[in-house]
Amino acid sequence: MGNQSKTFDLIVVGAGNAALCSAIAAKENGADVLVLERGSKQKRGGNSFFTDGAMRFAYQNKNALKPILPQLSSEDFEKIDMPEYQASDYLQDMMKVTEGKSAPELAEQLVEKSYETIQWMQKQGVKFELNENQSFLKDRVQQFWGGLPVKTQGKGIGLVEALFNKLASLGVDIRYHTRAVQIEMTNNKVSGIIVEEQGEIKVIPTKSIVLACGGFEANKEKRIKYLGEEWGGAIVRGSEFNTGDGLDMAVEAGAQPYGDWSSCHAHTTDFQAPEVGDYKKPGDIYKKSSYPLGLIVNMRGERFVDEGADFRNYTYAKYGKETLKQPEQKAFQLFDERVRPLLRTEYNLEEATCLQADSIEALVEKMGVDRKRFLETISQYNEAVQEGEYNPSVKDGKGTSGIVPPKSNWALPFDRAPFYAYPVTCGITFTFGGIQANKNSEVLDKNQAPIPGLFAAGEMIGGLFYRNYPGGSGLMSGAVFGRTAGESAAKYIHQISEKMY
Repeated sequence: MGNQSKTFDLIVVGAGNAALCSAIAAKENGADVLVLERGSKQKRGGNSFFTDGAMRFAYQNKNALKPILPQLSSEDFEKIDMPEYQASDYLQDMMKVTEGKSAPELAEQLVEKSYETIQWMQKQGVKFELNENQSFLKDRVQQFWGGLPVKTQGKGIGLVEALFNKLASLGVDIRYHTRAVQIEMTNNKVSGIIVEEQGEIKVIPTKSIVLACGGFEANKEKRIKYLGEEWGGAIVRGSEFNTGDGLDMAVEAGAQPYGDWSSCHAHTTDFQAPEVGDYKKPGDIYKKSSYPLGLIVNMRGERFVDEGADFRNYTYAKYGKETLKQPEQKAFQLFDERVRPLLRTEYNLEEATCLQADSIEALVEKMGVDRKRFLETISQYNEAVQEGEYNPSVKDGKGTSGIVPPKSNWALPFDRAPFYAYPVTCGITFTFGGIQANKNSEVLDKNQAPIPGLFAAGEMIGGLFYRNYPGGSGLMSGAVFGRTAGESAAKYIHQISEKMY
């Protein structure tokens, strides 16, 4: 086994948003940091590289966004209608979608630190812009909804590029093609990390470690074991390298598995999407998120969810999983010409698989679903649509009556040609199960005591999300706990250095 003579203050495992925030925060606080990336330089950035860049944070009102969006003029802000999104709103959303199971200490840390972390990221060079997918134009005013009005410029690519640039300016090294395989402990505290580098096993001495290398979503065997047999065939929407290495290492070092290991963030994605994240076509271009405006049917020609139960931010993770349970793990999102202009940009990309027809009968032939049942489903739905004012920027209550499942909001008749069908399946984004950590990102052992020198961030931390999650909370959690992990590691290093002298 090869050895490395230099001892680092901190080694960060992973190179996505959470890992990079950890490395920057630790370096800012005086630590000597090394970042390890399992993939190549061309495939760095973790899942963050593939995201849309949307980040959910609490803010007092739209004026609180002015310093975050300096490119917008006062006139631009006048044309924006944006509901306030207080910390209490964010926390309520967290508890609502996780059915009250989100660990209060972690949820409160995420919410309370979200706005200041966005400001901190801005200081690191990350730029933000309005999230055009979270608004509709009405009376020449851009009406935002759903508590997610901001995303990073350049999507996830822009986010990680900005953080990599900051890391380079700070002189932090990144070692590529280096897979961490084991944490070395001496006297019950972190003393090194064992890695596999170009076929050779090496030990890198270090005083502390931040594990920020994701969940197990890209590991087929682990998906089947923890999530269920049907998950074996799920498309991986992000990094091919998130195979659960960090979780295995942490548990071996005494960390406690924690959170919802039987669930994950999933999303309806184009049926023809690549099996793992495509680095040549990043930016979350295959997802299909406008389903609240239309209908979803399976191969039996039947609806199986309430498409209008809530804004898509609160249902897409759940509905992705429901799609996986359908015959052939396939469904179709349906829209007519009335709502087509309202669809998100991903529906118009050349990568989008779309079937189009001038009649419902012609559409069903192209789809290949049960014809008789499909036509019955559409007929029953159209008859069930109730009168009311249609407004996609609020939960308008314009629903159906007498059908199961209902459509609770945004229910318009499906009757205006041409008609469109987008075949979709389930893509897995990240797993919810992780290890237990406290609000300081310290990894805890079976006695709830911090393991000296071991910290975690991002998808590694369990207990935040259960069954579902509010859109934009994943990147925000990565940044909050990533920054926290880096600061906590630097503090730990300072403390042990004081004891030595």
